[in-house]
Amino acid sequence: MKTILHIIDTTGPGGAETVFIDLATRLPADKYRSVVVIRGKGWVYEELCRRGVQPILLDARGSFNVSYLMGLRRLIREKGVDLIQSHLLGANVYCSLAGLITGRPVIATFHGEVDIKPNERLVGLKFAAINMGSRRIVAVTDSLLQDIISRTSLSRKKSVVVYNGIETGAYIRPPSIAIRDRFGWHNNEIIVGSLGNIRPAKAYDILLKAAALLKNREIPFRFVIAGQGKGGLYDSLLALRKELGLNEIVQFLGFTDDAGEFLAGIDIFLSSSVTEGLPLSAIQAMVAARAIVATRVGGYVGLIREGETGVLIDAQNPEAIADALEKVASDSELREKMAQNAKQYAIETYDIEVMLRQYRYLYDEVA
Repeated sequence: MKTILHIIDTTGPGGAETVFIDLATRLPADKYRSVVVIRGKGWVYEELCRRGVQPILLDARGSFNVSYLMGLRRLIREKGVDLIQSHLLGANVYCSLAGLITGRPVIATFHGEVDIKPNERLVGLKFAAINMGSRRIVAVTDSLLQDIISRTSLSRKKSVVVYNGIETGAYIRPPSIAIRDRFGWHNNEIIVGSLGNIRPAKAYDILLKAAALLKNREIPFRFVIAGQGKGGLYDSLLALRKELGLNEIVQFLGFTDDAGEFLAGIDIFLSSSVTEGLPLSAIQAMVAARAIVATRVGGYVGLIREGETGVLIDAQNPEAIADALEKVASDSELREKMAQNAKQYAIETYDIEVMLRQYRYLYDEVA
């Protein structure tokens, strides 16, 4: 039996965090034992506990936390760790260093372009540590791998692509009227849904501007955004919604722990993001047989086949979003064709068992 140390330095919720939890909790118990380290309490902590895993809390705050690194070294030795699986840039750097110190193999996973900020400090040193200390480096899409290689010294020889996976059966559900009932929306109104925490990369301000353009067109649109939101960005979005006269048209639902129910209640899935890795929410929407309109960024480029499984438009372009939504909403045959094609493709390609099998292959290879 191999003991795997799973580490991420965020507290979620989010796509990377979901993959982290799935890897920590869904590997065969007769072959792998999971030791899980996170930086503090939050959604990730609660979800791990719900699944019967008690995570170890180890504070990673600071630009270079030597105590955190020494804590990892101690845990690796105390727990008899055979392999380290890390996620996102910060954890990948620390775990690569810990791997060098302890001689344990490391698999470092990157989930999106935003993992590496344009003004990232000491990026050369960080990727030198990852290249030396990791045995395999995983990117969740081909486009993400190419982006990181173009901006850093990432080792191409050590890098592989493993698509994120979801439990597809959880998103195959009959249509739901819960959202319509909640807001008193009629059957002839097209509900456009976005699923993702409120942060700059999601560009929800562009979504609001697109909604304003559609407000007086022939087809009645309604928008729902499900995702954790607080702070200045959320307040600015609420102010923009009011300024654009969209208080009755666009609703922020906050975090939802049942994405399947949310997706069952919408007609079209929309992503207005300016950057993405491999968006789990879009894969969930595909399995739920929802037509997709998304920006041509990151993982969406490989995920969506234009006109077959969805529609791609330029980022930061509310006019393009509005036109694409109107096109998809006005053509029910096109919408149904894209929805069914997307469902079939997502189930065949992004089921969680496919992802777990690929990671297990890497684990057995390096350990």
